[in-house]
Amino acid sequence: MSLLSLIAALLLEQLHPLASRKQLLAWLNSYVQFFQDHFNAGERKHGKIAWLIAVLVPLIGSVVLYWVLYRISAAFAWAFCVLVLYFTMGFRQFSHYFTDIHQALRDGELDKARTLLSAWRGEPCHELNEEEVARITIEEGLLASHYHVFGVIAWFVMTMILGLGPAGAILYRLALFLNSRWGKQDDTDFGLFGVFARQAYHWIEWLPLRLTAVTFAIVGDFEDTVYCWRTQAQNWTDPEAGIVLASGAGAVGVRLGLPISKDGLPLDRPELGMGDAADADFMQSSVGLVWRSLVFWMILLLLLGLATLVGG
Repeated sequence: MSLLSLIAALLLEQLHPLASRKQLLAWLNSYVQFFQDHFNAGERKHGKIAWLIAVLVPLIGSVVLYWVLYRISAAFAWAFCVLVLYFTMGFRQFSHYFTDIHQALRDGELDKARTLLSAWRGEPCHELNEEEVARITIEEGLLASHYHVFGVIAWFVMTMILGLGPAGAILYRLALFLNSRWGKQDDTDFGLFGVFARQAYHWIEWLPLRLTAVTFAIVGDFEDTVYCWRTQAQNWTDPEAGIVLASGAGAVGVRLGLPISKDGLPLDRPELGMGDAADADFMQSSVGLVWRSLVFWMILLLLLGLATLVGG
């Protein structure tokens, strides 16, 4: 059921992209803001209670609903899994930006590529040169592929194996969102309320990050991926994101990180990966890496399903 749910969700998103994602995010913002307004007294224990309630209520609800639907019909339970994945996962959340920037660089329209990248990142990118635009776009694409695809799939599969339905996809998406809203806040202004959200996200992200990196190694340049992962990831500002970026750069054979121009000054960033400077060709190679990784996961799920049938 996991494999069929993933295939159906990916096809559904390609054929009918979710038009109401902004409304969904607005509702999620309101949901999270409610707990922040009613529980944030600046203490870690308050953040822990708020996080647990905000996460466990939808998780328990999804598990119960999955069990009820499964008792009625396996088809209803499958449709519920597809629906959850449709709302929590997807290439279209980032692929259109990546594709448009790639095409703009191919056409020599650097200003257009800068504008698109600025809209994607939510910050000005008009000082970047062509190589820097390609480099930053590859970085954003690799991270987005993990946050919107591989991380969701990893937790979805784990809870499906445990018989808990698509609760894992909801858990991962909520943990990521709560970390961005609470965990990344400055403790000076926000107090200790976001500490538990930050810690919980680290725990939940530990395995998916490494699964993504291992997959990049298998479908890319294995030796360079492992080397960059082991020696460079911890140097990144966010070591967790550094795992994805360093392994992805090593798998493709491109140099990421490095200083970029910001506010008229060079912004120092550590080097990730090895090989040549980023360009439009390496952007295409990064797309190939992500698709090969997705196909690899699908094959693993197919083999797991076949093994289960044989064992049964």
